[in-house]
Amino acid sequence: MRFMSIIISAQIGMPTPELMEAMGKLADREIKAGRMIDTAGLMPMETGARVSIKDGKLVIVDGPFVEAKEVVGGYAIFEFQNKEEALALTVEFMQLHIDHMPGWEGTCEVRPFFTPDMGNVCRPHSAAVA
Repeated sequence: MRFMSIIISAQIGMPTPELMEAMGKLADREIKAGRMIDTAGLMPMETGARVSIKDGKLVIVDGPFVEAKEVVGGYAIFEFQNKEEALALTVEFMQLHIDHMPGWEGTCEVRPFFTPDMGNVCRPHSAAVA
C-alpha cells in the first residue's frame, strides 16, 4: 500500500542541522530498502498561493496566509505492506524531532492513497462529484 506522511506544525523555521542529518540517514535507509518513493520539504507560506471557492467564485490569495495556524512543512511517500509499518516509521521519524529539535511541536499525519480497487469504500470527493 502506498502512504503519504505529511508533517504539520505551528512553528515556522528550518530544522536544526542535527535533525536534517538524522532525517537524511533515515531517508537514505528507506530509499535503499525500496520503501521511500519521494520526499520534500516545502518553501515558506509567503512563496505560495491558495485558490479557493467562495460563494461559487474562485478566490486567489498570495501567501503568506494570515489565518494559518498550522503549516504543512513537508511530505514523504512510501510503499508499505500495511498501516502498522507506516505508523512504525512515523514514530521513528517523530522521535528524531524529539532527539534533535527539543521544544518542537507538530504532527505527522499518515494516510493511505486511494486506489481504484477500493470502489465506493473510500471515494475521494472529486470522484464522488463526477
